[in-house]
Amino acid sequence: MSWFQADPVPSLQAISLCGPRSLSVIDIGGGASRLAGALVDQRRQDVTVLDISQRALTLARVRLGADGHQVAWIAEDITRWQPHRQWDIWHDRAVFHFLTEKQDRQAYLRALRSAVPKAGHVILASFALKGPETCSGLPVRRYAPEGLQAELGEGFELLHSWEESHATPAGNMQAFTWCLFQRV
Repeated sequence: MSWFQADPVPSLQAISLCGPRSLSVIDIGGGASRLAGALVDQRRQDVTVLDISQRALTLARVRLGADGHQVAWIAEDITRWQPHRQWDIWHDRAVFHFLTEKQDRQAYLRALRSAVPKAGHVILASFALKGPETCSGLPVRRYAPEGLQAELGEGFELLHSWEESHATPAGNMQAFTWCLFQRV
């Protein structure tokens, strides 16, 4: 829970850079995040949340009450998941940096490439180079925008990048790199 945000303002700001609210969004590792509810509040019609934890997804769905049925909930491991469709916006607030093994990053990127159409957007937020080396007791990889671009490889254009300092529930500051890419 060290990444939890009561109000997902950075994610909403990043998503707003992608264009009209009619675009479909998949939130990777969304778990119990409040982003899905905020997107429903914006009257987005096509919102999906993927997380490895069914429990976290259930918490988020229950919190939304009657609006919970407006979101598609997928309980899957992103490194084993095979998308059944495509989304206009791929949003990942804090999963990719936990993939420290090359084969896990490659599996993630296979799913991403399958799920994001040409002209679709990819939002990746990961620990910045001056961010922590571990999170919740797990090792992480830290990235500059160029590092995330290298991971995505050809076919993705970096449109915007910025850094954010995130305050954890314990009051610690964590530096994040945010990148918005478009598939070309």
